[in-house]
Amino acid sequence: MESTNTTDSPPTSQRKVFLIVFGLLVVLTGISFGVANSSIMDDRIIGWSVMVGISVCKAMLVATFFMHLWWEQAWKYALTIPTLFMGCMLVLLLVPDIGMRTDHYPRSRQMLSPESITVPDAPGDESPTPNSESTTRKES
Repeated sequence: MESTNTTDSPPTSQRKVFLIVFGLLVVLTGISFGVANSSIMDDRIIGWSVMVGISVCKAMLVATFFMHLWWEQAWKYALTIPTLFMGCMLVLLLVPDIGMRTDHYPRSRQMLSPESITVPDAPGDESPTPNSESTTRKES
């Protein structure tokens, strides 16, 4: 006896779906390239928000169709919800670390930092600044 599964779609219709998704990914990549080279990127917040939105759409298309989550019944929630939770937690836990990474730089590293950072008397500062207490004590 031959068993047929009615939930499986014929290979030709799946191929058509994959080609449509591939076409959408190509279009979204073209849009992101256009946005990256347009005047939208002059405003950093709007430009990067648009770029992140396009990237999220592309990631959802890839996960939904190429990872076959569209056709899964039970596992899609068991796989995506913990992953989404861990990803959000990772971002939220790393934002303060990234934002305060320069708070304890020594003066020598502050001079080599890509942005101008002014932290008065940071811990580990080898060379005192002219306005610090140690130079005013030596002069008096």
